[in-house]
Amino acid sequence: MHVNLANAEKAIEAARKKAVQMKTQMCIAVVDSGANLKAFIRMDDAWVGSIDIAIKKARTACFFGMATGDLGQLSQPAKPLYGIEHSNDGLITFPGGLPIVDEDGVLVGAIGVSGSSVENDHAVAAAGVAVLGVSELPEHPWRT
Repeated sequence: MHVNLANAEKAIEAARKKAVQMKTQMCIAVVDSGANLKAFIRMDDAWVGSIDIAIKKARTACFFGMATGDLGQLSQPAKPLYGIEHSNDGLITFPGGLPIVDEDGVLVGAIGVSGSSVENDHAVAAAGVAVLGVSELPEHPWRT
């Protein structure tokens, strides 16, 4: 099952409104459950380099069903996933990517945001997911 276009656009609009409220310009990407781009927006004056980062944050969150910031904690030196960012044609392991999970706990896609501090990126991504009324995937034993 994939996030549908209406929900992808709804998530992007909620994230965009949060970015405007925070007075920042963002690139916002939503991917389906196969990590394929479903919807994207680049706000005026958002960095061109953030296009790739937003898409990769969404793909990373989808591939692993977890927030990119959580994956980043597991990929630090001496941690179990050290070096994982070099896989899958490049992953992003800092905050700003979140999975989109339906009411049944099924991963349907992910959102990725880039253009500001990682804290702001995460907040904008969270606003996009929150409008869909869905939660994170169940905990995995390897998560910290």
